[in-house]
Amino acid sequence: MAIHALPQFEADLKAAEEDRLVYERLSTPKTLVVRFGAMKLVGEFPYDGREKPGCGSKIVVRTHRGVEMGEMLTSTCPNSGCGKSVTRKQMLQYIENSGGRDYPFFTEGRALRVATTEDVRRQSELEQSRHGLLVAARSAAARLNLPMKVVDAEPILGGERLTFYYASEERVEFRELARELGRELHARVEFRQVGARDEARLVADYERCGQYCCCKNFLKVLRPISMKSAKTQKATLDPLKISGRCGRLMCCLRYEDATYEELRKRLPNRKKRVGTPEGDGVVLDTQILTQLVLVLLDHQEAPGAFPVESLTEPKSPVPVPHQPAEAKPRAAPTAPRPAPPTPRHQAPEPPPPMPPPSAAITNPAGASVPAPRADSGEGASSRRRRRRRRRGGGPQGPQTSGPV
Repeated sequence: MAIHALPQFEADLKAAEEDRLVYERLSTPKTLVVRFGAMKLVGEFPYDGREKPGCGSKIVVRTHRGVEMGEMLTSTCPNSGCGKSVTRKQMLQYIENSGGRDYPFFTEGRALRVATTEDVRRQSELEQSRHGLLVAARSAAARLNLPMKVVDAEPILGGERLTFYYASEERVEFRELARELGRELHARVEFRQVGARDEARLVADYERCGQYCCCKNFLKVLRPISMKSAKTQKATLDPLKISGRCGRLMCCLRYEDATYEELRKRLPNRKKRVGTPEGDGVVLDTQILTQLVLVLLDHQEAPGAFPVESLTEPKSPVPVPHQPAEAKPRAAPTAPRPAPPTPRHQAPEPPPPMPPPSAAITNPAGASVPAPRADSGEGASSRRRRRRRRRGGGPQGPQTSGPV
């Protein structure tokens, strides 16, 4: 039975042969831009090998820290081994736009060779040993009662240096800790203090957007983010929605800050009079992304939304007085209003006037009969007691006799 090659296989084979011919015509790169280290440092190093590495190739480089494994990003010489090579001018312009002097860029070193199978195996063993080194450093710091949190450990391929990254809010005297770990691990130990953002760069992985954290993936210079950017871009200031893995404001708020600022300048301020296709009014609120303006018109009670392009200068600088609708007459109260409460302390009413003691009583026959004495009987004594109380005397005060 004959075997016939499929057309698709033939096309793939032809494309692979063309790529091989193009690769052979390219010259060996003279300089390589390599990313290395746990902090994703970047450096440009000279290269004099025979191989033609491409973007993403593993390169063994000698840096200011020692011999370590790196990843080739691009080359800065024309007609080199990668079709994505850039010129040195383009690379320097990228560095200037990404942070300038703060950008972690190094030129002191050399690219030794393209990583071999033995180099890749050795680097894999070092990556697996990082957890054990971290546990040993944390245990030693706890024994010495040091106020520090060991975040990560980084061994390098050549073994010249072992770097520990720690976070602390105060100054830590770690020389005794470094000597103890050096005797235990038989290596030169170095401690580097990092902040909350650098800690996230070392240990964080994915953000809520589904991508790697910007500080871990490509962001080298971690500039501060102001709360003004968060207020401009977010409708809510919930810390869970505007904070990243480091607990600070998300770095991506700075990416669109210039766009939001440009759109915000096109919108009018609040309480400003503007003209609309339906008349003049006062601005109540604005929306930056949709470029809509909420305006309360002079002749309407309900506000309306208008695009910012439709706004003009107001025809009248002073708002026209609005005639309110006639108010309905109030209905008469159905129930009478309750009487005011009686005061708790009220002065007693004065007693009725008494007839004079010398008054005479006339009988029907016309003869005058002398009135009874004021102090006779039980009623007279009670009246005398009341008079003494009004005058300020007590019950045992002086008594006055009636007329004789």
